[in-house]
Amino acid sequence: MATPHQKIVPHLWFDKEAREAADFYCAVFPDASVTSTTTLHNTPGGDCELVSFVLSGYSFMAISAGPLFTFNPSVSFIVNFAPAGDKDALAKLDAAWAKLAEGGKVLMPLDTYPFSQRYGWIQDKFGLSWQLTLTDPEAEERPFIVPSLLFVGDVCGKAEEASNFYLSTFNDATRGEVARYPAGMEPDQEGALMYTDFTLEGQWFAAMDSAHKHDFAFNEAVSFIVNCATQSEIDSYWQKLSAAPEAEQCGWLKDRYGLSWQICPEVLNQMLRDPDPERVNRVVQSFLTMKKFDLAKLQSVYELKTP
Repeated sequence: MATPHQKIVPHLWFDKEAREAADFYCAVFPDASVTSTTTLHNTPGGDCELVSFVLSGYSFMAISAGPLFTFNPSVSFIVNFAPAGDKDALAKLDAAWAKLAEGGKVLMPLDTYPFSQRYGWIQDKFGLSWQLTLTDPEAEERPFIVPSLLFVGDVCGKAEEASNFYLSTFNDATRGEVARYPAGMEPDQEGALMYTDFTLEGQWFAAMDSAHKHDFAFNEAVSFIVNCATQSEIDSYWQKLSAAPEAEQCGWLKDRYGLSWQICPEVLNQMLRDPDPERVNRVVQSFLTMKKFDLAKLQSVYELKTP
């Protein structure tokens, strides 16, 4: 599913449109492809289609699992078009914007801003949010796609605390840029994080506070899969991240800021793509009863010999 270097994979929850959305994103962004599809049967929500896809080397997973959650701008994806390495970056940004705008909703118009010669924030026709930006050729390079977390409502003002928490939780973690709100930007408080970025497991993320009135918060529509090699790794991330016992289910948890994570054994991807539907169904029925994943149990159920 994920590229070998990508330990943390964004997971997108759709009602029925996971494959349609994956195909759409592959048409919007360069060097993109759907890498696998599989259907999980006999789940509480019926049949669920799982779709893995890659956009410019960055892996996503999507699921069609019913109308339980709706995307909102609390999690968006920054897309960095870099003129330093691509003379056509501006034209490619505009072309991607035009496609995302079809049936979408503009949150910040495509325009010139103090922080970018060309920038816009948009929700596409599926509701997923994207921030398209033309990067400063003099600035430190960033990957093409960077997940961004917007701390609003009850967690407004917590972007710095949360990013410090994530930096202490994950390996290969470093702080990048820090930009704070100056005085006179009310309702945002002076000193709150206007923007920061940081690496977790070598992957870039961004975070920002906004004190403006928003009618949304983090939810399960976007979660982050952490692919783990061992049970001890699963146990460690689970213990550090889980802060809402009522949200623990099938490898899912919510952290103290309301962000959803899936702590998964990396072999689960391979199990769910097995050509034997009986094996896949045994694994699915087994993990549906779990909160934290039990890797040994999943392996024993998977390896059970059918008569």
